[in-house]
Formats: sequence, structure tokens, C-alpha cells
Amino acid sequence: MEPLRDGDPRRRGPYTVLARFGESASAVRYLARDGEGTTAVVTVASAALAELPAFRRRFAAEARTAERLAGGWVPRLLEAAVEGPELWTASPYVPALTLGEAVAGAGPLPERAVRVLGAGLAETLSRVHATGAVLHGLAPGTVLLAADGPRLTAFGALGAAESARAGAGGRLSVRLGYLTPEQVAGHEPGPPSDVFVLGLLLAYAATGTPPLADAAAIADAEPELGAVPETLRPLIARCLAKSPEDRPGAGEAAAALALEGASALARDGWLPDRLVEALDDQAARVAALKDAEEGVAVGRDTAPPDADSGGPGREDPDAHGADGHEPDQRHAVDAHEPDRRDGGGQDTTGADADGRTMRVGRVRARQEPATTELVAARAPRAAEPVLLPPAPPVQAQAPVPALPVPVPAAAPAAAGPRLSRRGLLTGLAAGAAGAVLGGGGVLAFTSGDGGEGPRTDARPAARPRPAVAGVPPQPRWAYEHPATARGTLNAAVWRGRTLVLTSDAHTTAVDLATGRRLWQRADAASVHRALTVGNDRLVVVGADGFRLLAPEDGTVEGRVTYPDGVRLAAVAGHSGDVVWFTGTLAARTYLFAYDVARSKELWRIQVPNGRAPYAPAYEVLALRPDALVVRQDPRSLTAAQVKAAKGLAVFYSHDRATGTRQWFRPFGAARPGSTVSGDESGRLYAAVGDGLHAFDTRTRRPLWQLPGGGVFGRAEVRGGTLYVADRSRTVYAVDPATGTARWRRGTEAAAGGDVPGVTVSTSGRTLLVADGAQVTAFGAGDGRRLWKFQDAGVQEPGGKDTSAAYRVLAAGAAGVVVRRGRMFYAVPVE
Repeated sequence: MEPLRDGDPRRRGPYTVLARFGESASAVRYLARDGEGTTAVVTVASAALAELPAFRRRFAAEARTAERLAGGWVPRLLEAAVEGPELWTASPYVPALTLGEAVAGAGPLPERAVRVLGAGLAETLSRVHATGAVLHGLAPGTVLLAADGPRLTAFGALGAAESARAGAGGRLSVRLGYLTPEQVAGHEPGPPSDVFVLGLLLAYAATGTPPLADAAAIADAEPELGAVPETLRPLIARCLAKSPEDRPGAGEAAAALALEGASALARDGWLPDRLVEALDDQAARVAALKDAEEGVAVGRDTAPPDADSGGPGREDPDAHGADGHEPDQRHAVDAHEPDRRDGGGQDTTGADADGRTMRVGRVRARQEPATTELVAARAPRAAEPVLLPPAPPVQAQAPVPALPVPVPAAAPAAAGPRLSRRGLLTGLAAGAAGAVLGGGGVLAFTSGDGGEGPRTDARPAARPRPAVAGVPPQPRWAYEHPATARGTLNAAVWRGRTLVLTSDAHTTAVDLATGRRLWQRADAASVHRALTVGNDRLVVVGADGFRLLAPEDGTVEGRVTYPDGVRLAAVAGHSGDVVWFTGTLAARTYLFAYDVARSKELWRIQVPNGRAPYAPAYEVLALRPDALVVRQDPRSLTAAQVKAAKGLAVFYSHDRATGTRQWFRPFGAARPGSTVSGDESGRLYAAVGDGLHAFDTRTRRPLWQLPGGGVFGRAEVRGGTLYVADRSRTVYAVDPATGTARWRRGTEAAAGGDVPGVTVSTSGRTLLVADGAQVTAFGAGDGRRLWKFQDAGVQEPGGKDTSAAYRVLAAGAAGVVVRRGRMFYAVPVE
């Protein structure tokens, strides 16, 4: 950390700036706190660069990517200012060191730490690569080491740049500190390029030395991996393969490094004691700084507006770089960053032998080789950055599916160089250096290429790779549905061929084979889920009746109007050609059975009116050949109903042929809001407390109880097995007749939040468990954990999809459709 300079801002948004915390090629990072005392890292863009339209668009695009990827190993954005005159972002402060600082100050990382580091980064990359995007954000200065795992803090070429400067005509020139063989050859980087840089980082972390020193070595030489632990060497060598085709996918690399996930391997600690002590020391000094600032603030007068805001005309251009979303949480400026005081990106005073600025008091572990100019044909020369012309405005970048995966036992840690605790802390506090990984050069991009928005048409994902244990299958396609005024969106699958999306604006059909939109009808808008009635009828539930649509082109093949005067309230369920729904007529409410194929009402029976303003909604829970068992939605229960039931849930059984009510009663201690599901045998499975209770609706007797680690969710019975999960993220396979657990497994996701949902694939071989963090696949028969899938979804800053939970729909031979918010992915499963 450094004291604030005269030109530094004293405030950004709700944050009071406390100290300088680091600097990148285009931004300065500050330690700050808000009015509630929350400590944050505020990254402020260079005032000079912020005047460039190309820079502003790139800044906004990378900020969106940071917001989209938030979670896991990516810090969330607390706030982002991307449109006003001052560009900045804020992220939570977490005690952390950059990879460059850690290696320079304490030597190579032990193997276990390298595995956690690599798995965490690869898990994040796999989320990006699933849509074919490239991150461009890996570098020793953009990867942080925190007590619970790594963090990635740069989300594009701007964030990871070694230098960024303005060119003629409003152009932007960005220079990276690394290259890949394909870039040396003059080709565009792709997802395998990120994997190559991951290999460079892992080799550097394991040995303290870049495995390839310059562009020539990157193009032609074999990497120096002799000091890499033997168990890591084959994987890192594959990551550093010259041909992109020979490199593993990010998900495969994550699985090889940590089969159970980086978080599982890091759970009991992953950093050597020297670095843990450094983190503790950093946290203590930040706390002391914060306490001191609070003490000063008690009697401090309010600063003048200009000084308080750091507005135009008061900022020292030397005080700012400009990456507004690289909250690189470290003590001081990266010792390997060029001094930009002369405006040309060249160091002219106090430089090390490698041409990078030396800072007083810094501990230097070794000399870095100078960055080599690029001389290969068609490759941009490092000394001649490519100038980027202004481009059209950037849209939101495509959301990214991800697939974390996981870890064998760690081998003995490699011993680092001996260094006293005081020496280590002093060195890190002074800003120990990051590393240039080899052959620094220019990555050309325009102001728009980092922010292409997700289209409403499908996007093919990265080319499928052979199945690897622990690695999720690549989605066949990704589709984003447009937002609507009310935000209502329901999804259903028609006969394993078509994804049907109903919303308040229209009904849309998406081809499950290709992900392409087949048709869209505004006149068939519906807030209800589409139904497959009979063998092949696609039915959309409207306000005035049922529409029968042709799945191929959306043609209206028939209309079935409700009985005169009936207003539909909610669909309770359907089977074959029959749909059960509640509707109101003349201030009364009825449960209807309707044969859609024959356009015929089968029966109606009056039910109690609901609590205003809700019309009562019923759900069919168990469907026996002779009866259906339903329960009223708890939101529509009247006070009299709740009192009469003594706070318990009441279930109703109706004759399937006539609608006559056979009985009504509670089951056990199930509450109105308890999750309840049923099966064709007539059993009900109710979440009661932290247990799952089974009841026979024929005899109305309890059958068995299954204790759990939290509230249970909805169960699904397939192939003679009941599958269910509880809030502790434990998944159970149970004999539905006896309650005997056949297997139980954890998803490794953090506990809490909503209860996971379970879905069995059409084949019955794969169980998919979806929660707010991921989709986890298990072998349905033996409970073997197969893989995990993550996707950041459509996460525009402040958008509700930022925390949208995952959902899974079985899709026949196509596998499953994974949904998160308005994003849909076709994932092949057995």
C-alpha cells in the first residue's frame, strides 16, 4: 500500500478512498470503504485513456464480463461506473497476493497449491470457452492467491495488458506480456490460447521461472519443465503444445488437476505457511488503516467538492491507468510494470536490467529476461503496437457456461527458498514482482470485439472433445431468449424435438437439434407452460382458451375455448388428452377436467374461493388410475382454511372419472408450504422438518421417514428409484417402497439457498441436480459423480439473472436442456 498522492481521487461513488493499492497498465487500484464500513478495492481508469471511445467501450465490455462471471473464483462487482466521465469499478476486498508477488517473495508454490490454482483458473476458463469466447485475462499480476482459493481479476486484453496507450485518431494500443504459438505465427487466438497461457502460469508457479523465455522459444523450442513436479509435468506439457489442437480443453485440465473441484482441494488450506502469514499481515494492516481513517473522519471537515471527487483538472495523469475491472488486491505497484511518466511506455529512470521500473524497498527474487520483439511473419512486433480504430458500441458479451472439475491427493510440496517471515512480509508489502511469461507482444482488438452481445439465435459452442472423466460435455448450442416487459418465461420440451418457450410477449419454438429459432408467435403469448397433450399435440394455454399449434412452424391447428364465462386461474396438471385446471365463474371457483382432443368438458367441481387477490391454484401431486390427489397453493389459502387445518397442509382426492371428492385430510406434519411430490402408485413424499416422509394415499397411512441434512426438495421417481436432494446439497437415491437409501452423495456446492432440483435423463442413466451454483451429474444407478456444469447466465450489471438458479429439462435423445434465467444450453447426456 502507498499513501494517496495529491492528484488521487478522495472519493468515488459511495467509497472513501484510503490508500493506493496497486497499478495496472490502464488503472490505479485504491483501498476504500463505504458508508457502512465495508472495505473494497476501487479501480479507477486512467483519465487520459478514458477520453478514448475505443477504451470506454472496451472498459464497459470487460466490466460486463466481470459481472457475468461473478461467483466461484471471480470477485463480484459491487458497483461499476461505465458511462460517466469517470470510469471505475468496486469489488470486495479480500486479503490476497498476486501470483507474481507470491512467487517472487516466497519461491515456487508446492504441488497442492499449483493444483488448486490451476483447477480454479481452468474452471473459470471452461465457463468462458463453452460459448467459443476467449478470455485474454491470465497473467501473474491478474491472478490472486487468497486463503480460500485463487481469484481472477482481469476479463479481457485490457485488464491483462502490460501497456495501454492512446494512438492517433482516437485509436487504442494494448500490449500483452505474453504470446502463444498461434499468435507468433500471425493467427487469431482462440480458446486453446487461454489454455496455453494457463500452462505458462502453472509452470511459472511450480518453478518460479517462465518455461519459454521469448517469442522464438514459444514458436520453436520445447518448454523447460524439468523442475515441474513429475505428476504435473504431462498436463502442463500438453497445455504448452505448439498446436492448439493438441492442448486439452479447460474442463479437461480442471479435471486432471482436481477431480473434486478446486474448492474441495483448498477446503483445508492450500497455501504454504509463509503466504498465509503474509495474508494475515496484510489484513491486519488494512484493518489498522481503516481504523485510523475512521478516527480521522470523526473531526474532519467536509472536503471541497473538487477535492472530494477527484474531478477533472485535479487528477495527476500519472496517477491513473485504466482497467476498471481488475481489482488486483495487492500492497503496491507491480514491480514489472513500465514507468509511463514519459508517456511512451518506455522506462527512462531507475529501471531494472529488464527495462521495468524498480521500486525502492522491493525484494526481487530474480532477474526477468527482457521482452523480445516479434519477428515472425505477420506477427505484430512488440515494439510497434497495433493501433485500434474506433468501433461501433459494444453490446453485452455472450454468457459463458462453465464446468468446474476437481482433484487427486496432493503430492509433497516442493520446498521454496528460505526466507524469514519479516523478510517475506516486507518484500510483499513493497510490491514483489510479477513475471512476463515470455515473448510479450500486441494483441490486436477493436473497441468492439470484446463485447459482442449474445444473439437470440443459437451459438455453437467450442468443438466437442472426446469424453473425459470429470469433464462436462460441451453444450451443442447456447440460446438467449429476449427479455420481455413482465419478465415471465416458462420452458417445456415437446417430444424431445423442440424447446417451447412461453412468455407474456410471445411463444417461441427452438429446434433442439440445432438451437435455431423455428418460429415465434405474439398472438400465442402465455404466462403458462406449454403442454404436450396426447401423443403429439402442442398446446398453449391462453387467457381465452387452448391453442393447438404445429410444432414445426407454429401454425394454429385448432382452438378450444373455455366454457362460457370461465376465466382460467391456473393449470393443475395434465395426462394424455386431459388437462385439469382451476377457473372462476360468477364469483365461484371450480376445478375442471377438460379433454382437449375432443374439446369437451369432462367435469367440474366447486372448490373454495381463494384469499384475495389470488384465485385458488391447485397442483396435481399424485395421479392414480382411479383418482387424482391435489393440494391448494398456500398463497391462496384463506385465514379460515388455515385455521380449520390447524396450520397443516390439506390434500384432496377426487375421482378421476367424475371429479367427486373422495376425501380431504392432512398427512403427518406437512405444512401448506412444504414441498410435496407423488408418483403413479399413489404415494406422497413430503418434506417435514429435516426429513422426507412418505404416505400411502390409498390407505392414508405413513410409510417411512428419511432423515436428512436440511429441508428436502421435490422428488422424482424413475425406474423403481426415488431421487431427491436436501438443502445441505446431499443427493439421495431411495427405495420408494421402504425408504432405504441406495446411495447418497454430495454435490460439493456450498450449502444454503434454495433446495436443489433433481431431473432424471430420458434414458434413466443420468441424474442431474441443479441449484443456484451449478448442475451436478451423477450416475443414476451407482451415484458416481460424473461432472459439474456452470454458466454465468445473462448477467448484465444489476440484472435479476445475476443470481438465477439452474434448471434442467429432460429432452429425449437430445440429452437435457440446462436453463439459467434467459439462457438455455443443450447438453448431451446419457
